[in-house]
Amino acid sequence: MLVLLPPSEGKASFGRGAPLKPEALSLPGLGAAREAVLDELVELCAADEDKAREVLGLSEGLRGEVAKNTELRTAGARPAGEIYTGVLYDALDLASLDAAAKRRAARSLLVFSGLWGAVRVTDRIPSYRCSMGVKLPGLGALGAYWRAPMASVLPEAAGNGLVLDLRSAAYAAPWKPKGEVAGRTASVRVLHAPTRKVVSHFNKATKGRIVRSLLTAGIAPSGPAELVEALRDLGYVVEEKAPAQAKAGTTAWTLDVLVDEVH
Repeated sequence: MLVLLPPSEGKASFGRGAPLKPEALSLPGLGAAREAVLDELVELCAADEDKAREVLGLSEGLRGEVAKNTELRTAGARPAGEIYTGVLYDALDLASLDAAAKRRAARSLLVFSGLWGAVRVTDRIPSYRCSMGVKLPGLGALGAYWRAPMASVLPEAAGNGLVLDLRSAAYAAPWKPKGEVAGRTASVRVLHAPTRKVVSHFNKATKGRIVRSLLTAGIAPSGPAELVEALRDLGYVVEEKAPAQAKAGTTAWTLDVLVDEVH
């Protein structure tokens, strides 16, 4: 099973730790693209703070994030699972998983990023600020920039099992499973049951809880139909939308998980 996650806008900062080693990151086929984004981002932030803040879409109160980006090659790096914070990652709570569940997380979780393309939760990265919606002056819109590198790397990373897509729209743009991989992909929406609407907090927290539930139970469904069964067994209310027969095997499933409240 491969689980596709968005990052978090907010990130933990660590002053300790060895600096980034780009060559040690997972998915080495993304290495050249990562270096190009890293080089331009560091140069942009070091050259003109105001322009960098505008490009990155940062408010005056987040001016310090620009300075942070200038030190990406020398700042202390920590596992991505410790760097990413926010509602989804709070609910997932990687640190509290038992040893077996942590091993499953290391194998199956892939976090998409405007700067790194995609990383495993065990990959050591520094805290940074660069969303997938950013348009760098040289490389252009990152959502489009990452499509070619992702197309050559992600199908192999998807393996032969379920691809569980929990990304937001911006982070889904660089890679959309196609063909046989799409046929075993399930994208999940979380809806507030009384209103049938997507509510950000319900959406993020429930996605984190879903991943945690699968990891702790040791469940790795082979495809979308098995995922629906597994989630129902775990107590979730799920409505599935399987592809039409003509598109079965080449089109992703859509699952709606209905929640009344999040504890």
